Amino acid sequence: MSDTVAETARPGTGPGAPVLARLSTLDRFLPVWIVAAMALGLALGRWVPGLDEALSAVEVGNVSLPIAVGLVLMMYPVLAKVRYTELDRVTGDRRLLAASLVLNWVVGPALMFALAWLLLPDLPEYRTGLVIVGLARCIAMVLIWNDLSCGDREAAAVLVAVNSVFQIAAFAALGWFYLQVLPGWLGLPTTSAEFSVGAIVLSVLVFLGIPLLAGFLTRVVGERARGRDWYESRFLPRIGPVALYGLLFTIVLLFALQGEAVTSRPGDVARIALPLLAYFALMFGGSFLLGMRLRLGYAKTSTLAFTAAGNNFELAIAVAIGTFGVTSGQALAGVVGPLIEVPVLVALVYVALWAARRFFPGDPTVPDLSRSAR
Repeated sequence: MSDTVAETARPGTGPGAPVLARLSTLDRFLPVWIVAAMALGLALGRWVPGLDEALSAVEVGNVSLPIAVGLVLMMYPVLAKVRYTELDRVTGDRRLLAASLVLNWVVGPALMFALAWLLLPDLPEYRTGLVIVGLARCIAMVLIWNDLSCGDREAAAVLVAVNSVFQIAAFAALGWFYLQVLPGWLGLPTTSAEFSVGAIVLSVLVFLGIPLLAGFLTRVVGERARGRDWYESRFLPRIGPVALYGLLFTIVLLFALQGEAVTSRPGDVARIALPLLAYFALMFGGSFLLGMRLRLGYAKTSTLAFTAAGNNFELAIAVAIGTFGVTSGQALAGVVGPLIEVPVLVALVYVALWAARRFFPGDPTVPDLSRSAR
């Protein structure tokens, strides 16, 4: 997020927290820019011949290199803002870690499986694609949504790292369980699929490892050279907007790759969108209520909700393409994922900020939005 919110939205800052009136133009109209980026990407993919082939000419783990660059640019500034010396505050919170693990690796995949079968019983390819989306837990864009909602950055960094480890260890096994074992137990049709562990490892290393290492080294070197005050008040505001520029760039390219498929099959997109909408609403709402029940405080509750609701679309698309082909229904379901996820989670940022003022009175981690925008 850009400097206006990102550098004041620290848990416990009280009156120094963000104020809507101080938002930059980029932040204030973020939903407009995101919708415009999606529309531009779809238009480019539909009307520029050969663009998808050009973007896919060089790939990293079955993900277009330009998209990989956009994701790294999107994540680097956010990870450069993390105070790595405070990570022990998060790793010692067993309630948060346990809740996140259960939500991400038990509730999330099971819920997506149930919704896919309930709402797409006659569309096996799309159903399989959604199950894959449900297995791919978010390690990228969630950092943006967390920052926008003024969640706990250190908590987000730890939970993303934990999800990455579980993604490497559990993705293939869970894919086998939800596509073959569980349907077989329930008397439903099964789907044979083999997932490349190497592709999953590469995805994690590129989309999390590179920006995480760069962010950590930037903070260490910056604080040693000029001190924390200069680093957080002068340096971070300068690189802050890069995260949102990277987000918008990624969205344009992502939708350009599948623009023709999405715009030529609106009925199928609508069918795929229904379980996704239900999934995001249920995961976010349930996780937020759980955080409140556990008395985690607003910042950690928001982080818990967004890390549980978000999905690793770049991994899901890569797995679907690598396993079933670029023109498959499974790949289309993966692409529709961010088409729905991006605007929905942006809307949920505003829901989280509203809930902060409504349900967390006196919580020092609640952002100060008392001064409305003029």
